[in-house]
Amino acid sequence: LTLWALPTSPAAAPKLRCEVDQGGKTQIIEVAPVSDPYGVQGTDINGRFRFKAVLVGDADRIDYVALYTWYLSDGRQVLLHEAKYQAPEARPDPPPAALTGRQYLYAPGLERELQYGCALAEVAP
Repeated sequence: LTLWALPTSPAAAPKLRCEVDQGGKTQIIEVAPVSDPYGVQGTDINGRFRFKAVLVGDADRIDYVALYTWYLSDGRQVLLHEAKYQAPEARPDPPPAALTGRQYLYAPGLERELQYGCALAEVAP
């Protein structure tokens, strides 16, 4: 009967953390779960690429992770890469590219490279 009186610690919440490297610069992109993936904005990467990471679900369950990379060509965004991970598991202190592995993308004809790796972590609130 005394167990109900013990304080409980809040459950860890999932957070997606991506390290994106391009042109000698590294950007860290962190996203929390959302219910509407269409409201998530992409991140400009050195004016050459756009990277969008979407974590769909809530604090209790992740439905999927979607990752998109566009290269910028003549003022247009051209989809270069899309990846989707169904119902991934968040882990405490995962390595930087635990979910995706290290990915290497190349813009056609431009000889520009973008690298990224993402991990889904449990983060204490």
